[in-house]
Amino acid sequence: MDLYNKTSYAISKVVTKNYSTSFSLGISAFAPQYRDAIYGIYGFVRIADEIVDTFQGYNQKQLMKNFRKETEEALNTGISTNPILQAFIHTVKEYKIDYHYIDAFLKSMEMDLTNSYYEPQHYNEYIYGSAEVVGLMCLQVFTGNDKILFNELIEPARSLGSAFQKVNFLRDIKSDMEERERIYLPGVNHAIKIDDENKRNLEKEIEIEFQKALIGIKKLPVGVKLGVYSAYLYYKGLFKKIKRLKIKELMNERVRVSNATKIALFIRSLLEIKILKLT
Repeated sequence: MDLYNKTSYAISKVVTKNYSTSFSLGISAFAPQYRDAIYGIYGFVRIADEIVDTFQGYNQKQLMKNFRKETEEALNTGISTNPILQAFIHTVKEYKIDYHYIDAFLKSMEMDLTNSYYEPQHYNEYIYGSAEVVGLMCLQVFTGNDKILFNELIEPARSLGSAFQKVNFLRDIKSDMEERERIYLPGVNHAIKIDDENKRNLEKEIEIEFQKALIGIKKLPVGVKLGVYSAYLYYKGLFKKIKRLKIKELMNERVRVSNATKIALFIRSLLEIKILKLT
């Protein structure tokens, strides 16, 4: 089993590196004991996201149904022949990750297959399941058996996950609308013209969530603080570029942060934590 688990985590690591250079860079900054578990979580959520976002031309509802069933069976038995699921299940068992978070995540993925826009009450539910619980799963890894610290950091972790997701919504607004026919602005549907006021309203939420998240980052264990803070700076940099643009401009071009800038932000996070002592 040790070899199988090691191989499963290695595959999740490959998935992470192939799909996200920014998250890969952040994870590489974690102390070694945290890395496999976070790769395991990322691999799981990435595959689910791919099912609902990019596996077009296939029966996505059935694929998602199968993925949920396979996940539930693996949770019950403690093993899966799917290496991505095996890495995730091993992480769930080792860190006693709350099954509620997993169910909420899968429910939000299923919502994407039946919804093209979200009213405010459903929007909040979607954000919780698609982003906030992922932050909470990672937080359970970061805090281990320290329940007091975990409870203290629940709200900052939720805020960070929500901010990241909403920045992604603005960055990907063109592809979401044109390729997946989805709108991720609360209360906005295909019959309502998206304008810059909608964008500004979401940006106000993001700014508040970034402020709340930073309070929690400062209290994270030293072994993960650099990695999380570098991801925070990356998304803040992405958000800064997005804020300068109007909806019309976002609909014409996807905002990107170059690899050179990502490395520069990582160095900045290292200096701010070590020299400025971000505590």
